[in-house]
Amino acid sequence: MSLVHILIFILVSVLISTVRSGKLRSTLLFCFSVLALYSLQPALSLRSFDFWLPTVAIVLAIWVWIATLNHETWVTKENLQSLAVLVASVMIVIISSYLPKEYRFFVSLPVNLIDVVVSLIFIAIVAWGIWRIKRLKRQVDVVLILLIITIFLGLKAPNLTREIARAARQVTGQSPELANALDLNWLGFSYIAFRLLHVLRDYRNGRLPSMGFKAFLLYVFFFPALSAGPIDRAERFLKDLRDDRELSLWVQLRFGGSRIAKGLFKKFVLADSLGLVALNAIHIEYVQSRFWLWILLYLYSFRIYFDFSGYTDIAIGIGSLSGIQLPENFTQPYLQSDIGAFWNRWHITLAQWFRAYVFNPLTRALRQRSILKSPWLIILLGQLVTMTLIGLWHGITWNYFVWGLWHALGLFVHNRWMEYQRGRKLMQKQGVFITRSRVVLSWILTFNFVSVGWVWFSSPDMHTAWATFVKLMGGSLG
Repeated sequence: MSLVHILIFILVSVLISTVRSGKLRSTLLFCFSVLALYSLQPALSLRSFDFWLPTVAIVLAIWVWIATLNHETWVTKENLQSLAVLVASVMIVIISSYLPKEYRFFVSLPVNLIDVVVSLIFIAIVAWGIWRIKRLKRQVDVVLILLIITIFLGLKAPNLTREIARAARQVTGQSPELANALDLNWLGFSYIAFRLLHVLRDYRNGRLPSMGFKAFLLYVFFFPALSAGPIDRAERFLKDLRDDRELSLWVQLRFGGSRIAKGLFKKFVLADSLGLVALNAIHIEYVQSRFWLWILLYLYSFRIYFDFSGYTDIAIGIGSLSGIQLPENFTQPYLQSDIGAFWNRWHITLAQWFRAYVFNPLTRALRQRSILKSPWLIILLGQLVTMTLIGLWHGITWNYFVWGLWHALGLFVHNRWMEYQRGRKLMQKQGVFITRSRVVLSWILTFNFVSVGWVWFSSPDMHTAWATFVKLMGGSLG
């Protein structure tokens, strides 16, 4: 989100919060979230893809909603009204493409209306097919899960993304030789995908609450959380959305305004300032002093924290202005004295998502099927799979894979150390000084372990990361 987007979001949220009717308030939030989905999409080299990518996200959400309906029909007055609002919102976006650039929701050339009509027919046919297959008790939700994961892989693997962009350029009549991964810079899809996968998994497990068309799409595309999270859960979001009370503008402004101000300071003052001096590929090449390289690494640690948590504060603040209390995502992670506590405070909703849908089911299945006999092997495999997937969520590259592996091994060593201490009761009957010294030493080790892991984030490739480690340890690349 740019500062302009944030200002617009604040003003719109304040205006919507003054609406007394909860139903009208949710309709306005729904309409604006659809418009924001298009306006936040960055300009792309691929012709009209800054329109089509958000549209595909909407289509996926519609298909998932149909596949997870808990009743026999979706044709209700409220759902049809919400569908009309969605169509009207998308038509506003299409019409804006014929206006001067400063009035458009996306910057590409006007959309071909024939393509829109053909797409609508295709979307309707597939939606009807999903409904028919669902009624025949076929597992269409599995197909949708695989489709979402396939799209995710296509966006996160740079070489694959480049090949898809090359094919897309041929379809749009553009030069395939100019294709690169940024051609498919689909803003917010990672968070959208996690919400859709959460819904599909909870539906399969019988835990999904009933949601109307408007409530479902608003949950998936709620505008403050589009670009940087957090990953809310459907049941928690619905609780706020269905609260029909009249909002207190003063209360909303007091809490929301303070969080927004805090987030703006973190992101646009601290993070952006640290970005000028923190560790990057240029510094790795030219900085020869081991001392200063460590300083730059520590600055990068704080830069990435202020960047992520700043955006989260802004999202929570804007959401609060409109009556939706988004979950916390960062709560003093660098003050924790062990790596487990760090991951309970860093990108909390992401860690909870993977714990609920990867780690817990995997370790439970390994225990029940007696595939592995040793409990510590089950924990090791669970942490390796979970943390490497969290790493690859940021991008399917060796750097992110190793970063995930680094944290998986750290969590496993911490788990074994805690078991060792409990077995020998090492934590009992220790004096205050020894206890506090242990906490301080644990904090120093944890902070440095996390900071060293950020080398994989700050480096563009494995060679650069290795060069950084060599210099940090005082070595020379010779």
